[in-house]
Amino acid sequence: MKSENSKTGLCFVCGKTKNISELMPALFVRANVAGLIKNDGCNWDPKGFVCLDDLNKYRSAYIQRVLEEEKGSLSTYDKEVLDSITGKEILSKNINDEIDNKITLGERISDRIAEFGGSWIFISLFMSFLVIWMLINIIVLSTHPFDPYPFILLNLILSCIAAIQAPIIMMSQNRQEAKDRLRSQHDYQVNLKAEIEIRQINDKIDHLLMQHGQKMLEIQQIQLELMEEIAGRLKK
Repeated sequence: MKSENSKTGLCFVCGKTKNISELMPALFVRANVAGLIKNDGCNWDPKGFVCLDDLNKYRSAYIQRVLEEEKGSLSTYDKEVLDSITGKEILSKNINDEIDNKITLGERISDRIAEFGGSWIFISLFMSFLVIWMLINIIVLSTHPFDPYPFILLNLILSCIAAIQAPIIMMSQNRQEAKDRLRSQHDYQVNLKAEIEIRQINDKIDHLLMQHGQKMLEIQQIQLELMEEIAGRLKK
């Protein structure tokens, strides 16, 4: 119900009188959210108002119900999204800083080794080492080479390097996969919150347009009354 000065209204959910800017006409409340309000035992008034605090509470309840129906139960990430909406908190953050703060010394070493082992510098140095090794045993120490052809010692060294390098690279890849999972989970949370808040913004825009339309209608009515008064005076 509107008050006499048309600047305040009564919320039929909490029963409090609030400024009209803090109220949403029942006509613009989504049907699913309105159903929750009705099921909660409130006296639904199609021509009345509901305050934004109560409306957001029922919106969160409706979103929670939809997510539970789709997934069976809410995950920790879904609950964090709902809590951030209710508490008006910022959900986006730099996930790289959080991951880097939790990295261990062994993981740092494996990342460095994997980064170096996958570079052209490593390939150039390793090829140079092989060429130098073979030249020393073929030319410099041709009479008494310490690793004669077919370079059995060199093959043993290469096998040991490959055996050690492979699990180190796998460790780095596993950590990268874990980092990618955290990023995708964070992106899901941000996207979910953005979608929900966009819907709420659309409702608020509808509310503002409705208020603007009412004000314009009142102005037009006043203008018509003034024109009628002027026309009446002219006739006299």
